[in-house]
Amino acid sequence: MRFGAAKEHGKAHQQDHQNWSRRSFLRGLGLTSGASVLLGGTAVSAMSASPFSYLLNNAIEDRVLVIIRLKGGNDGLNTFVPMYDYETYLANRPEIALPENSLIGLDDFGMHPAMSPLESLWQQNGMKVLNSVGYPNHNLSHFRSTDIWASASDALEIDSSGWMGRFLENEFPDFLTDAPPKPPAIQIGSSGNIVFNGSDMNNTNYAVSVTSPDDLYEIAQSGQLYPLENLPDCYFGEQLEYMRLVTNTTFRYAEVIKEAYDNSTTDVDYMNANGQMSLVARLIKGGLGTKVYMVTLDGFDTHAGQLDKHANLLTQLSDSINKFYQDLGSTLDKEVLCMTFSEFGRRVNQNASQGTDHGTAAPLMLFGKGLNGNGFLGEQPNLNDLDANGNLQFSTDFRSIYASILENWLCIDANLVDNVMGQSFERVDLGVECSPLSNTSLPGYSMQHEARYAPNGDVVIFYTLENTMFTKVEVFDILGQPMATLHKGRQMAGTHQVVFQPRSKYVAATYVYRIEANGQAFSGKIRVGL
Repeated sequence: MRFGAAKEHGKAHQQDHQNWSRRSFLRGLGLTSGASVLLGGTAVSAMSASPFSYLLNNAIEDRVLVIIRLKGGNDGLNTFVPMYDYETYLANRPEIALPENSLIGLDDFGMHPAMSPLESLWQQNGMKVLNSVGYPNHNLSHFRSTDIWASASDALEIDSSGWMGRFLENEFPDFLTDAPPKPPAIQIGSSGNIVFNGSDMNNTNYAVSVTSPDDLYEIAQSGQLYPLENLPDCYFGEQLEYMRLVTNTTFRYAEVIKEAYDNSTTDVDYMNANGQMSLVARLIKGGLGTKVYMVTLDGFDTHAGQLDKHANLLTQLSDSINKFYQDLGSTLDKEVLCMTFSEFGRRVNQNASQGTDHGTAAPLMLFGKGLNGNGFLGEQPNLNDLDANGNLQFSTDFRSIYASILENWLCIDANLVDNVMGQSFERVDLGVECSPLSNTSLPGYSMQHEARYAPNGDVVIFYTLENTMFTKVEVFDILGQPMATLHKGRQMAGTHQVVFQPRSKYVAATYVYRIEANGQAFSGKIRVGL
């Protein structure tokens, strides 16, 4: 037996365990982010929830962000060809340049013909492109640049926390021991990406993993949570406790994810598209209530034979986006914003293998009818003003886009955004605006609502609708953390009631019920056990 492997080896045993970080301990058991799980045949990690304390006062509750990672470094110049300088483009890429007559004309650019499925979204004012996105002192390593994009840190700063992880850590400091009822974000693929890492000494990953809808349901029904008592009194015991906390959080989310999955169907054919987007659409339509999704499309490291490879990738991406918004339908397509990112672009000139090498600045794409328009934003790439390596100069810092989306799409307080980003970045006008929800009535419409207390401790919420409409009734704690969804769907005119059953499940406190109807929000306070 290796010395130090047994408890009777004393201090050597303790030192042996201290050589294992929590991350390596979990990785050694195949549980880096909890148990690896499939949902609808696709690997998924579901991140724990944040209370979104701004929700009751100034958030657009139903807005969703879908982050699409183009892994490998997407070639922006062959995605959107600069028609204003086509001759320079052609001179640098004699064998991989796209024929001028094959391009789809969009303003001053020619979109790759493989992206024709996106034409309709452009025409419906649901697509924008940010030119020349990057960061200072660009790093051309896949791994390092990916970490920079995920952490939103300076290129010369090593930061193992993620921009989304820092936000969740700020909002949910007791994530492992006090998991919320629903996950606000879901990650599909991108294992090892640090975007959801917190900034604590262990870089706690605010993501859990799960395996299939049926397995999730069985776990949730059986309640097979790992006990946290009577663990070994040594470093090994501490690590085992941490692993069980992470895995227990997975189980807590199993039922709600499966319920959302089963409550919806896939209404379009995704045969030639990315199945991850199909799963995201299904969970959104199923009413999961998740705010952020992240999916990955791999293969963009096109050093050789780029023409066919890149065309196939862009076909898959474009068809996925097109089918995704068709699947969501007109009631949801304005509430979901998709954003692409890639660790870097490609070099301006082609290489000897009819491909392109690692570059710098590249376009970032936004999709969704909530954009209220189409077009290209930011400075156009200048093919005649390159850096010493023959790469494009960037003009828009990617962190400005992150900050703009956090503040103006997800409606997070500007000061909190700056705190999460580490500094204040200039906001980019993306055409979206955070308009605070009002609890006052619009002209011509009002709602009568009240909460009544039953002898058994239940709270009955009554409300009256003037006509048939879609309504949603939820309960939040005083910080804005969602506690329960009591109703979601269309209701006829008349008086309705829903029941909130706190009893032993919720602590004695003041809560807030919120009724959405006719595009408005009506709320009131309820007291439990006070």
